[in-house]
Amino acid sequence: MTKEIISTEKAPGAIGPYSQAVKYGNMVFTSGAIGVDPGTGAFPEGGVQAQAKQCLENLKAVLEASGSSLENVLKTTVFIKDMNDFSKINEIYGQYFTEKQPGRSCVEVARLPKDALIEIEAIAYIG
Repeated sequence: MTKEIISTEKAPGAIGPYSQAVKYGNMVFTSGAIGVDPGTGAFPEGGVQAQAKQCLENLKAVLEASGSSLENVLKTTVFIKDMNDFSKINEIYGQYFTEKQPGRSCVEVARLPKDALIEIEAIAYIG
């Protein structure tokens, strides 16, 4: 097996020395996705819920580029700026993971890239 770099224009490009995702065998490991609109390079209006939705759309695009999908996600890690937004984020997150939800960790962090309010990374399988 070899490591394959995944890249798609349907999600924001990497802003550093990393890839949007790496595929190895039938597994895909995504980098953290923030809620930047890939077309404009800006955050959508609407605060943490709008960023959460865009973040998940970006994650979905990267997974699809790898041959996987949100349905195949085994584990996510959610990084949020303010734990008080947990229920607002859960509301959006639950719209994307409706059945057989993946394992998840959620942590509050001091700061995220571009001062995002949320970032999500995932591990998924292809199949």
